[in-house]
Amino acid sequence: MIQVRVSHLSLSKMGFVLLLKGTADPRTLPIFIGAAEAQSIALQMSGTAVPRPITHDLFKNLLDCLECRLKRVDIHSLQESTFFARLLLEHDGLEFTLDARPSDAVALALRCDSPIYVALSVMTQAGIQIDDKTGKVVSTDPAAPHHPPVRSPLTALQAQLTQAVAEEHYEEAARIRDEIRRLDHPHSGN
Repeated sequence: MIQVRVSHLSLSKMGFVLLLKGTADPRTLPIFIGAAEAQSIALQMSGTAVPRPITHDLFKNLLDCLECRLKRVDIHSLQESTFFARLLLEHDGLEFTLDARPSDAVALALRCDSPIYVALSVMTQAGIQIDDKTGKVVSTDPAAPHHPPVRSPLTALQAQLTQAVAEEHYEEAARIRDEIRRLDHPHSGN
């Protein structure tokens, strides 16, 4: 596992991109995330206080009340261009894991001051090198393996929609469908 830190959060033409930079590895893992998760991460990174807790604050408060500690976040796999993460939690000396979306896991890790790790296989598949001065993607090692392009948010959402329908999570499917429509028609007013 490669320890990473949140290096940047930005809005591109394709949506919000979370950049996780290796602390001892030159690669950065770009992950497209939703607007709500991007807002949550941005609020925490900027130290902005909100009058009422948002979802990730609530989850952190719940962990605190239950005396449960978030030991770390692992982004452990990449399947069909979708990243998968898990939370490693500890309560009364017992460790257990919960599956999570990487964006939610990172938002929570920032609030809990917990480390974030990326599996070597994930970084090998999707990691990129970014020039610190120009911000452009570079390849300093000609022998480095070719990294497949990170898919667009629209493609990612279409895969998530297919999975939600297959798993009969229809409310989630409807939410994803609406997000796809918004991305397909950004100036429709809806």
